[in-house]
Amino acid sequence: MQSPKAHKIELNSDYPCPCRRRGRLTPITLTEAFGCSRCQQIFVVEEGGYVIEQLATTYPYKRSWRWTGHQWNVVHPGLGDSYLPLALGILLVLLSIWLPVALNSGTGGSIILWAIVALLLAVLPALMVWLAYRR
Repeated sequence: MQSPKAHKIELNSDYPCPCRRRGRLTPITLTEAFGCSRCQQIFVVEEGGYVIEQLATTYPYKRSWRWTGHQWNVVHPGLGDSYLPLALGILLVLLSIWLPVALNSGTGGSIILWAIVALLLAVLPALMVWLAYRR
């Protein structure tokens, strides 16, 4: 089923809060932002006025919503925006390839070498995720 068409967000109107806390989003004067009367969150209008994005959050991904005229629909991030699942998938694939090779090599010195290589391959995606999320 196709989702309803998104409506442009009017900067001089108020809307229900997308956080489901029964608050109301009211425009913040001289900005393209809304503030919630209940949860005290600030939402910025993005993508030509069709999407609001939660401004300050501890959530690792930016949370965004589209207004359908009656309710808010969550905008799901694409694959490029979700670094953690991508990094974990790379780690799983690499370890599933390197671990059998390390165990089949047999000698003690080469197992240590393969363990170091596997550890480095595990640290690299973690470093990528850390660099992507630090701000």
